[in-house]
Order: sequence, then structure tokens, then C-alpha cells
Amino acid sequence: MQKYNCMIVEDEPLAAEILTDYIKQVPFLQLTHTCSDAIYAMELLQTQPVDLIFLDIHLPKVKGFDFIKTLQHPPHIIITSAYQEYALQGYELNVTDYLLKPIAFSRFLMAVNKLAPPPAQHPPAAERPWLFFMTGKKKVKVWADEILYVESLKEYSRIFTIGKSLLTKCPLHEMEALLAKFHFIRVHRSFIVARDKIEAFTATEIDIAGKQIPIGRSYKELIVSMLEQNG
Repeated sequence: MQKYNCMIVEDEPLAAEILTDYIKQVPFLQLTHTCSDAIYAMELLQTQPVDLIFLDIHLPKVKGFDFIKTLQHPPHIIITSAYQEYALQGYELNVTDYLLKPIAFSRFLMAVNKLAPPPAQHPPAAERPWLFFMTGKKKVKVWADEILYVESLKEYSRIFTIGKSLLTKCPLHEMEALLAKFHFIRVHRSFIVARDKIEAFTATEIDIAGKQIPIGRSYKELIVSMLEQNG
């Protein structure tokens, strides 16, 4: 999966740590640099450009908005600030979003989901498989390669994709048969996962997009063996 290379420009260590943790939970983001001031960020950008900057306003030496004005071809910028009174000024500089500290993860996801995932991470639309699922009174298209995992809710299943989920009336055994050709595997009586979305695993659980999914005892030997062989 192609990712957005990100830079954090933040002089508060705790705020930078929280942003780092959030970025790690989003599959299409990759943190490349963390800077405590804009001068250092300017130097890095001359030789190592990025796609997205998480930028504090009140920085030492050069303030955040002044930093933006120095960029001839600015990347996407998401402001992270404790001061809401500067939001209008931020949007006048064409920032992608303006996040108020303390930043909730759900609000962070709303901001980064304004960025379309990089086009190169998907094949052309004509080649991408999709499925329609009944949710409420309408059928909703879901790209197969955007599904992270599916959770059983008795006769219903909840389908999780990046930043959203939908509930459909389809038991998990039917969902398993439907998704098998797209390389999904059953890892628990209540979960099916996309094999290519697995980020880490132990003998008892799998990590996908910040979610820890249990591996059922009856599935453990087969799943762990399969993952250890990368196949």
C-alpha cells in the first residue's frame, strides 16, 4: 500500500507523541520526521519532501502560519492547536483541517480521511472488485480492497473499512464464503480479516489498523502457521 509521508512539527513532546500514535493507526499514513521547530522542518523539506504536515501554530523561532507562507509548493497541512481563534486564518491559508487540542482519535480520522488515499495504492477502478451490501433500505458499494475486517453480530455482520463501518444483514459464514476469493481468512468465530491488512500478530491476536482482533483457539495453529510462512 502506498502511503502519505507525514511530518510532525510540534514543540510539545506529549502532543507529538499522541500524533505519532494516531498516525501509526492509519494504514495510509507513514511518519518520516518529527521536528520541534519550523527551521529544522524547512531544512528537511529541501531534500526530503513530504505529502502531509501536522503543524502546531505557536512554535519557537518561526510561527506556524509564517512557516506555511515560506513554502512555495506546500503539501497538505493539518493544523494542531490549542487556540480556536486562529482557525479562520488557517483556512485562509488553504489548510486541509484545523484540529483543536486535546485531539480525539475520531476527530483525527475525520481530518486525514479528507485526503483521498494515494491513487497508486489501487489498480484502475475498472479492475477493482466491489460488492454491494444491503444496509438499511439501500445497497451500498464497498470496494473489496478497502475492507479491513468483518465482525459477526449474530445474523448481522459489521464491515470495517478505513475510517468507517457498515452493518449488513448477512451472517458471518455467508460473508466468509463471499470474501474468500479476495484473500480473507476466518481467525475467530466472530471475525474474518483481510490477510494483506494484517500489520502484526501474536499467538493470540492480530493487529489491523489499531484494532486487536483475537485468534480463536480452534483457528490458532492454522492461522499462525499461515502467517509465519507469509502465505
